[in-house]
Parts: sequence; structure tokens; C-alpha cells
Amino acid sequence: MDHILFSNRSQIHSSLKHYEKALRDAEMACCLKPDWSKGHIRKAQALVSLGRTEEALREYLLCVSIEPDCRLAKTEAHKVNMDSCGYLLHSTPLEECIKDSVVKAAAVTDALSSAVSEVLDPTDLECSLCMRLFYEPVTTPCGHTFCLQCLERCLDHNPKCPLCKEELSDYLVQRKYCKTALMENLISKFLTAELMERQKIHQEEIAELSNLNKHVPIFVCTMAFPTVPCPLHIFEPCYRLMIRRCMETGTNCFGMCLGDELKGFADYGCLLEIRDVQFFSDGRSVVDTIGRRRFKVIQHRERDGYNTADIEYLEDVKVEGVAKRELQSLHDAVYDQALVWVNSLKAEQKERIEGHFGPMPEKDSELQASPNGPSWCWWLLAVLPLEGRAQLPFLALTSLKDRLSGIRKVLLFMAQSRHR
Repeated sequence: MDHILFSNRSQIHSSLKHYEKALRDAEMACCLKPDWSKGHIRKAQALVSLGRTEEALREYLLCVSIEPDCRLAKTEAHKVNMDSCGYLLHSTPLEECIKDSVVKAAAVTDALSSAVSEVLDPTDLECSLCMRLFYEPVTTPCGHTFCLQCLERCLDHNPKCPLCKEELSDYLVQRKYCKTALMENLISKFLTAELMERQKIHQEEIAELSNLNKHVPIFVCTMAFPTVPCPLHIFEPCYRLMIRRCMETGTNCFGMCLGDELKGFADYGCLLEIRDVQFFSDGRSVVDTIGRRRFKVIQHRERDGYNTADIEYLEDVKVEGVAKRELQSLHDAVYDQALVWVNSLKAEQKERIEGHFGPMPEKDSELQASPNGPSWCWWLLAVLPLEGRAQLPFLALTSLKDRLSGIRKVLLFMAQSRHR
């Protein structure tokens, strides 16, 4: 904070017309914080008051190189520039005067850039975790700087600073990462080629992660169904990474599959969409998702500790004519049968089911409008007391007639069991 005190005192000296003292304090502020544009403005103002316009112009240009959007520095530099060549206007054409000033300004800027480039060591701008040039650098409350993604992956495993081990639990739950603007500006200005290469790599990774047909992230856990809510408790580091990537890419989607002893996970699953995430201080989170589309796994894969898959989406085969009328009749009969079973549940059971999955959906106005079929079928399959292995075949069916027939058999079995 000393640089601010010297800057403020410099302004006071200037207002009292003690310009030499104002210059000394401004120089001290610049010495304490060379990359602070306001200090250079104070110095330039003192130099102008002392009649040292060329030096003042250099300071204003230096300020602009530090903070390209500084309107005050640009305005004052232009004013000093015009004043400095005013006395030449009677003997020197205006164009030549301006041209000479521009050449001088460019020379000062080039000299500054060259000097900084010589002093700047690229290794000083490398992340200590990935040993590459900082990309989206963030600084922790304890003062250490890392790439945003590198820090997040470390915090997935341990909510402490990777360098000094300071506790970062509060920082983790707030998710308010402070971008280090100075570091970004230095890299952008003096390591342009390296930054472009990093950006290219990042964009390629995002493009790959955004593909919802290839390398789709798979959460291996339970059965999920289209239109049915599926709340999840995330605590494993690999799944924390997976959920974060889904949100960063903007897809907000991942696949849910049952586990399989031989293949790792089942050949059929449901794409889930993230609706909300609640984070906790220890890194855990509760993720609110809902089922969107069914899929078939074409190829099982793995990435950074979690499963992925190449998939193709499933849609019900539509029927017309007599087959459609028969399907409508079967649909209405099974729906009524399902209502009887739901209404036969004890009040507390029904309340618990509706608290988790919501009430049973109404009939769809158009039977074959959705590629997944009527939403009430999936709601019913989610609440029926069936094991995951018994539910899985229903997810794979592309015939609504076969799915309704299967549900009817389950409901008949449930009714017979109740009367025994």
C-alpha cells in the first residue's frame, strides 16, 4: 500500500505547486510498483508542470503500454504532444511535426517492449502444476498462482493450496476464482505466440468434450430414464472433474449407465442434463439432473479416470393405420392399470415417491410425439419395485407396443402378488 501513499502525497505536492517534491514521490510510487499505471500518470503530471514535456510523454506512453484502455493517459499524451510541437508550427509543417512525434512515441514503445522482453523470463509465467504457460491464471487467497483448470483438479482431491497447504475450503465452496489480470496482460503482450498455441490446445479439448456422440462422459451408478429427475451426490474426484467439464463446455450433459462386471458399464443408458449444482466446502456436491434421451453404447472408453463412450441415440419406431389404433387402445388400458396400482399404495409410500419423482404424469396428447414415448411409462418404471437389471431391457426397446406389454405384465404380477 506504500505506493498509493506516495502517489497521494505527490498529488498533494502538485496542488501546492511543489513540483519537485511531487516528482520525487511519484518516482517512488513507480519504483515500488512499476506496473501501476496511476503512478506513471502522477510522474508525467509532475514532469509537465516542470516543463519536461518529452519525459512526460514517455511516461504517458509507458502508462498506455501497461493499461491500453487508459483514456486519461491517451488524452494527456495527445495534449502534451500538441503543446510540444506548437512552437515549431511557424517554421515546420504540422504534418511533419505530428509525424516526428509519432515516430518518437513508437520508438519509446518499442524500446519499452524490447526491454521488458529481455528481462521477462518465460519460466516465470509457467504453472507449477502443469509446467506449461499459465492459461486462465488465478490466484488463491494465500497468494499462489495456477492455471484455473490445474487448481480445480488439485482441489478435487484435497481442499488445500498445492504449494503451501493452506486450507481453501471456503474458497472452494464459493467458486469465486480471481483471474490474475496482470499475468494475463503480460502473457498476451510478450508471449503472444505461446498463448495462441495454448488457446488452440484448449479449444480443441473443449470441442472434443462438447461432442455428445463421441467420448460422452459416463457416470456408472444407477438406472435413469427420460423425463425423470435423477439427483446425484458427487464425491469421487474423477466425477467432480467430469461434472465440471460438462458445465464448462456448455453441454451440461452426461450419460448414466448401470455397472457391468465384464464391460465396466451396460450397453444402454440415458443422457442426463444438469439443472443445478450445490457445492460443499469439502468439494462434494449435490447435482440435480433430469433424463433426456436414451442411447446405445457403440464403444466403451475411458478418460482421466472416468468412463466415456461413443453412443447412438434411440427413438421409438412410429406406426400408422390399424397398428396405431391398436397401440392407442393398449396404451389407454395400461395407463388405467398403472393408475390403479399407484392409487393402491399406502399414503406414506405415495407421498415418498411423489416427493422424489413428482406425481404421475398425465397422458400425452399425441401418443407418438416424443421419440422416447409417453413420459408416464418412464415415471412408472422408475417407481416400480424392480431391480436395475429388470429395468434395463425397457430402456433398450424401440417399440412402444413392446414396452407397454412389458409394463402390463409387471403390473399383473404385482396385482397377483398382492392378492396371495
